[in-house]
Amino acid sequence: MFGLLSGRALGRALGRAFFAATLALAPLRVSAEEALAAIAANFAGAAESLAAQFTLETGHEVVLTTGSTGKLYAQIAAGAPFDMMLSADAGTPARLIDEGLGVEGSSFAYASGRLALWSADPGRIGDDGQEALRASGLRHLAIANPELAPYGKAARDALDGMGLWEAVQPKIVMGQNIGQTHAMVASGAAELGLIAFSAVQQPGVPAEGSYWEVPQQFYAPIRQDAVLLAAGRDNAAARAFLDYLRSDAAAQIIAAYGYGVGDGGS
Repeated sequence: MFGLLSGRALGRALGRAFFAATLALAPLRVSAEEALAAIAANFAGAAESLAAQFTLETGHEVVLTTGSTGKLYAQIAAGAPFDMMLSADAGTPARLIDEGLGVEGSSFAYASGRLALWSADPGRIGDDGQEALRASGLRHLAIANPELAPYGKAARDALDGMGLWEAVQPKIVMGQNIGQTHAMVASGAAELGLIAFSAVQQPGVPAEGSYWEVPQQFYAPIRQDAVLLAAGRDNAAARAFLDYLRSDAAAQIIAAYGYGVGDGGS
């Protein structure tokens, strides 16, 4: 028959149990970190899904700030404490590295973007979107600012490639980023908009209105690069998230949002 533990023995036993439990939990608490990520506006939806899955798998948290690539660059150059950037182009990460704001050798292509012509009106765009762009009733065409947003530059290049830039230029209204451009069309402020294809292809969400994927012969590939920033050089969460972006699991999420994976667009 077991005797009762003395108060001192009971205290020692409870102490050992508490220490063991604390030791078991310690790796989770010590290793889980937070990273601040600057995300190009076109990639916001995909980034949210990726960050959520990444947190489930690793315990690390990723805090997302979205905006135009140009404005995010300006914030980083002004000292904003981002640990990494997912840009809408390849040039901005390269520039950050050249200026000592990005970590040498850390940039890579995580996605390849595509353009879509979109209208909130289900009957406005047919099989050939150029007809909608040439329609006499078109009053407003929304694009992102080409000086700030790579998707805006691609939109301008596409219109020029189709021989329509001069005709539609007086009708163009500009958003600061691709998200604002989408909002202009959704609100009715513009009948048409050149937006990221990912905005009309989202997992489990039926496309609203009508759209036409702009043939890639009319604009240069939109290679989107990620880069580890100098502020995040020693941030384990930032490094782990960038590694995760290269994984097959991440590639499936990225493709589900209408992007090509990496720089090849496959």
